Amino acid sequence: MQLRGISQTATNAAVILAVIAALAACSTAEGSNARAPVAVKDPSGSPSCTATSRLIPSCGAWWGVAPEVFTGAPLEHALHGAEARMGAAADVVHVYHRGSELFPTDAEIRMARDPARPRLLMINWKPSLDRTWAEIADGALDARIDRLAGYLRRTFPERFFLTLHHEPENDVDTSSGSGMQATDYAAMYRHVVLRLRADGVKNAVMVMTYMGAPNWAAEPWFEDLYPGDDVVDWVAMDPYADSRVDDFEGLVNKTRKEYPDWPGFYRWMQARFPGKPVMVAEWGVFQQGDKRAFFESVRRQIKRYPQIKALLYFDSPRAPRGDTSFDAGTGAGRAFSELARDPYFRSTPVPRP
Repeated sequence: MQLRGISQTATNAAVILAVIAALAACSTAEGSNARAPVAVKDPSGSPSCTATSRLIPSCGAWWGVAPEVFTGAPLEHALHGAEARMGAAADVVHVYHRGSELFPTDAEIRMARDPARPRLLMINWKPSLDRTWAEIADGALDARIDRLAGYLRRTFPERFFLTLHHEPENDVDTSSGSGMQATDYAAMYRHVVLRLRADGVKNAVMVMTYMGAPNWAAEPWFEDLYPGDDVVDWVAMDPYADSRVDDFEGLVNKTRKEYPDWPGFYRWMQARFPGKPVMVAEWGVFQQGDKRAFFESVRRQIKRYPQIKALLYFDSPRAPRGDTSFDAGTGAGRAFSELARDPYFRSTPVPRP
């Protein structure tokens, strides 16, 4: 179903809600926007629960983290510290790269190939800090893409998640000739993916990552960002909980009275991408909220959202809008540890190299 953004007519909003209502007709009593929960067959990671070639877990969802961001700690130290603090291992580690950096690094490869506990990599790459999306789409960075492809072929044959210039919404420049219009982003994304594939990179599972904010979804160009089903394997959002967000439902289905036609990101993704897995690629709870109660809500509500197949926490004492450390606040650390160890996130084993 092709939707064109919520600033169109009320008719399109009605279509969205009609699709959601049809999906909800198959839901369980757990939630009006839910489908039947995914069965968790074996909390220990039963062989009957496996990952597909697109890294979709057949049971439950992946548990992941961007560990101790902005602390200055080396990545391996940060990951081991975060895992010790939450009392559980991560399935997915979210890492960030820019420009001409080659990835994965030696440290990232060691984390992925840890013989005791392998992990999937979610690599977040901004191909350039000075080239426009239109320039990249026209081939300005082809030598950089080819160099990266050669490195990946030689160094890392394992499957990994890759997202390109995540959260593009606030970088859109609608002025003519800017090279940064929404359509330019889609063309850039397509060009990079198709170039990598032509260069022999077949193991990158591509993720399209949105900000998850209603104000950007209200823009008339919002739908033009999407680069196409053939180059996107997963869709993702990066929502954060401030004082206006009380629970997990409010996080993944944020609505605002200023944008009455917006149904919430999870509902929109259900209608717009019914066949694609959803990743919460970044999420965090700011210090001003009750983190303990929020984490408890995630544990209660996660099964209402079976299309969410990965949940990656952004753990940072110095996030741009506040402290998202998961163990900051009374009872927060214990509640987060209980969430991290929940069988729903422990049912599908990470594929070994």
